[in-house]
Amino acid sequence: MDTKIDFLYLSEPDMIKAGVKDMSACIQSMEDMLLLLKAGDYRMGGENHNSHGCMIMFPDEPTFPGMPVNTQDRRFMAMPAYLGGKYQMAGVKWYGSNIENKEKGLPRSILMMTLSDKDTGAPLAFMSANLLSAYRTGGIPGVGAKYLARKDSETAAIIGPGVMGKTSLAAFAATCPKLHRVQIKGRGRKSLDAFVEFVKAEYPQIDDIVVCDTIEEAVRGADVISLTTTAMTDDDPNVVNTYPYINGEWVKPGAFISMPSAARFDDDFLTTCKFVVDNKELYEAWEAEYPYPTYPKMGIIGCKFTDLIHEGKSKPEDLIEMADIIEGKAPGRTSDDEVIVYSVGGMPVEDVAWGCSVYRRAVEMGIGVKLNLWDKPEMA
Repeated sequence: MDTKIDFLYLSEPDMIKAGVKDMSACIQSMEDMLLLLKAGDYRMGGENHNSHGCMIMFPDEPTFPGMPVNTQDRRFMAMPAYLGGKYQMAGVKWYGSNIENKEKGLPRSILMMTLSDKDTGAPLAFMSANLLSAYRTGGIPGVGAKYLARKDSETAAIIGPGVMGKTSLAAFAATCPKLHRVQIKGRGRKSLDAFVEFVKAEYPQIDDIVVCDTIEEAVRGADVISLTTTAMTDDDPNVVNTYPYINGEWVKPGAFISMPSAARFDDDFLTTCKFVVDNKELYEAWEAEYPYPTYPKMGIIGCKFTDLIHEGKSKPEDLIEMADIIEGKAPGRTSDDEVIVYSVGGMPVEDVAWGCSVYRRAVEMGIGVKLNLWDKPEMA
């Protein structure tokens, strides 16, 4: 028997060469993945196979020397998944996150992805995953915009011009052919300047870039609204009051609101909107893991939807899955004035789908460094 195991190492430059930034291809991969989720041809962690992952967090006052102190976004997390269909791949994304990384010139989160043979568990690839994760996070809003944004959408609002803001705009540019204006609201000049430079370099079709002083200014008149700010989460329900606030009166009739992050809306407005989620069972898993009120603990708008259902302000059937809209089993946009709020939870199957696609392209192109695990295992 041939017991030799090699695997492919892909650095970030390798990932770029292999097409990790190909947003149109990423959106198609995310659409394929959502359909496999609906069919049930997947597995994630947890008892209901829909867990986001397993997270290590740290105490505010550690009693052991050397243990990290809790700060915003300080955590380690493993996100495992299997995806069937044309992928037939298992994988896990591992990341460490600390908001203080930015002071060192590093990304807030540093991520790696391992892909494994679904039968033997042998590693196939070990890859840089910051861009992989960023583009798959934008790809899911791209699927939403493809099916739910008005076809004549011209103006996008980006609230939070960081990495997710950039890839969300990339997705909107790929799916909204008439998009030519972006209204941006950020917290600091550095991120705003970087975002403007990114737009000018990557999207010449956007001929009008407006840096806004307030969220209201950014939201008004926008056809597509993206919220990608960093939000605090806590057991204290009052943490929701720290989320960016959007008054329903600011929202243009017919707007598509994409939410990989948190925001605060008045319930009276939110319950007039159409609720669409990437995977209903993901929010049911969070609801079980983090009982009502779930939204303050997770900061993902789909958890606000389940909280509203818990309170009797919405009904379970009000929660529509993206895959049902793709397959025509549920209505998408039903009028030009309908406001649609789309929740993006972030799932490890997304990383497996896009990671597998980029890995296979790297193999075809001869990109990456082959590493040897063993020729023959010492113990078997």
